[in-house]
Amino acid sequence: MVMFKLLLCSEEDTASVNIRDALTAHGGWEDDGNFLYRGDMVMMSVKEMHIRAENIDERAKGAGLDVKEMIFLSRHKAASGIPTLTVHPIGNFHNADLGGRPRTLVKASPRTMSGLLRSLTSSDTGIFQTSFEVTHHGPWVSVPSTFIEIGSDEPQWNNKDAARIIASAILGAEENNGATAIGIGGGHYAPRFTEVAVNNGLNFGHMMPEYAFRDSDEEDLMRMIRESAIASDTKLAYVHKRSMKGEMARRVIDAVTSCGLEPLTSSSITEN
Repeated sequence: MVMFKLLLCSEEDTASVNIRDALTAHGGWEDDGNFLYRGDMVMMSVKEMHIRAENIDERAKGAGLDVKEMIFLSRHKAASGIPTLTVHPIGNFHNADLGGRPRTLVKASPRTMSGLLRSLTSSDTGIFQTSFEVTHHGPWVSVPSTFIEIGSDEPQWNNKDAARIIASAILGAEENNGATAIGIGGGHYAPRFTEVAVNNGLNFGHMMPEYAFRDSDEEDLMRMIRESAIASDTKLAYVHKRSMKGEMARRVIDAVTSCGLEPLTSSSITEN
């Protein structure tokens, strides 16, 4: 049986529909009335918003698909309105206000996600920035997953060029065999992790911004680190020390080593 990479489109999401249409415009898709197939990819459309599509992989499996991982086609919303193309893993470090399960991470797909980021970065994206986002919402699924998004407000969601850029990235992304690490520190858009993935070939799994652990005790900090590493299938943790005060950086590195992981910092990464 073929194991498929499932692309999920939400019909409530303008950007998602535009990406789906840009993908099908490339041709080579076969329609069986329920799904669209192209090589090892299969595309599925649902009426609800994808962050609320809990266990959607099980729905696909129930229809006879053997799903190995998922890519969610999505919009990205930010008050800044800055045109941005993003990729990120999914799950919740604490509350589940935007789908998924509280304090539960979905398996990351580091090679796919980082390959998509590099593919976007190597494209002529015009007005759009490209960036990782950190782990921050659902839904819950049981297979490795990545969100790829057009942001940050309605004019960009309707931008057909952005949809075409993302479609080309999905169809043309190349994965590497570089090491995988979780990312710890920084803010929501993780520019340092983005730079390291693009310039150094490190593949990132789950990413923990400082705001997720700033007020956490040691037990909760170690829980987040340990679960991020397990869900990313890695023993490496890239710590963005410069994004934190010295005391916090030392605390994080101590927690990383206490979890049995190897801490990486900028000084331990050699520029290509």
